[in-house]
Amino acid sequence: GIMLYGPPGTGKTLLAKAVAGETNSHFTAISGPEIMGKYYGESEERLREIFKQAETNTPSIIFIDEIDAIGKSRQNSFVGNDERDQTLNALLVEMDGFEGSEGIIVVAATNRAEILDKALLRPGRFDRQVVVGLPDLTGREQILKVHTKNVPLAKDVNLKDLSRGTPGFSGAELANLVNEASILASKCDRDKIHMKHFEQAKDKILMGAERRTFAMTEDEKRLTAYHEAGHAIVGYLTPEHDPIYKVSIIPRGRALGITMFLPERDSVSVSKRKLEGQIASLYGGRIAEEIIAGPDGITTGASNDIERATMIATRMITEWGMSTALKPIKYVEEDGGYVCAGHSHLKVGLDEVNNLVEKEIEDVIERNYSRAKDLIENNWDKMEKMVDALMKYETIDKVQIEKIMK
Repeated sequence: GIMLYGPPGTGKTLLAKAVAGETNSHFTAISGPEIMGKYYGESEERLREIFKQAETNTPSIIFIDEIDAIGKSRQNSFVGNDERDQTLNALLVEMDGFEGSEGIIVVAATNRAEILDKALLRPGRFDRQVVVGLPDLTGREQILKVHTKNVPLAKDVNLKDLSRGTPGFSGAELANLVNEASILASKCDRDKIHMKHFEQAKDKILMGAERRTFAMTEDEKRLTAYHEAGHAIVGYLTPEHDPIYKVSIIPRGRALGITMFLPERDSVSVSKRKLEGQIASLYGGRIAEEIIAGPDGITTGASNDIERATMIATRMITEWGMSTALKPIKYVEEDGGYVCAGHSHLKVGLDEVNNLVEKEIEDVIERNYSRAKDLIENNWDKMEKMVDALMKYETIDKVQIEKIMK
């Protein structure tokens, strides 16, 4: 068996279809939820029938999409879904029981490999595990070439630049980008797609659709401009922070404004310095509001920023061992509660551990909040220039921000 796993939209199903096409094999495709029947025993019978048909048409490939629907670990709880357990047992027997299924290869796909039963992943069953990850810079360029092959592109479209500005996009999201750009070009009665259409499509995917009809008072607009400029200035001046991409005070989705940062390259690991920079930048909006409107004039606009900053600080201390006062031990369980991590050498009680963890999280937040405040207060002249530019143009990009900061 071959297990394909990776994030949604990376092409696991397409890869399985391509394998079947290349080998000229009999191909049967079914998803985990499709196997699960309404009545007891139906799912098991359905699975055995699929294998029986494959045996009469060897060489054969059976593709099971979303296998986690039937292959969840049986160790999670004592009371499980009997129907699913029976179906999983049937699959285990079919793949490597007393009678080997000769000439049949089972290919499965999931984006939740961590919850699969260990018996599925042992040698003899799904021992070939292929990670189908998010595409890198070269991969994104090649995927864009595939999706733009039959699309009329203007001469100013540079797919390399476009792939550089879409880190973290899956293949499905890149296909959607081309589709959105096509729609925008047709709305403007253009016979070709220009680079600006791709940029607008990218903004829509990353930041949500613009709500031009949403009425904001002049005071609300100005306060939003201060909020977003606060994020931008702190992010720009913080070492290792992702470069700024765009700042806008046009309402999108549920947000009144947005500050967008885009990484220069694909990264796998993140440094403590960069994480602390992100926390400082997230508090930049609230600090700018507080300075301009006073402690009683702050708004609810920072709720998502506070949530994200708290989450980063919590994970730094409880999961990633980035505390200076605590040992690098995992202090959190899967359900989010603090624990002694099962370490018998910890001599403090649970309450004391919780207090130490809470204090370390607060220290990280406090340190970066003060840092962001200093950066904003020392660059208030740039803040005023950026706010004026936002009030005039509503959206400014990295070129204008560079000019303001210099």
